[in-house]
Amino acid sequence: MIRFVLNVLWLIFGGGFVLFLGYAFAAAICFLLVVTIPFGVAAWRLALYSLWPFGRTVQAKPDAGVASGLANILWVVLAGWWLALSHVVAGVALCLSIIGIPFGIANFKLVPVAFWPLGREVVEL
Repeated sequence: MIRFVLNVLWLIFGGGFVLFLGYAFAAAICFLLVVTIPFGVAAWRLALYSLWPFGRTVQAKPDAGVASGLANILWVVLAGWWLALSHVVAGVALCLSIIGIPFGIANFKLVPVAFWPLGREVVEL
């Protein structure tokens, strides 16, 4: 029940919907450009995670190879930097109030995931 309440508060006050729109926009562009479909899958996975994050976590895939590391470099150049910047801006804005500090910290925890999404998976706690 607590996770549900936190997710609803995140969705409304924590910037969850706005972050979801950013990731969904990146996923849509990646799906339109056929070559970047793997990036679109990663962006969509993170869009759903940023919409409803509590009760789930992101962990590294043990079978991710060198290709995912090289693809992450391309991801940072194309979309990762502005998605990470959106988490930083949202985190700073939320930390301006005492009530928003936990959501701001949650945004800061999503910055590395926005930079390096490939080779990671979202799992239930």
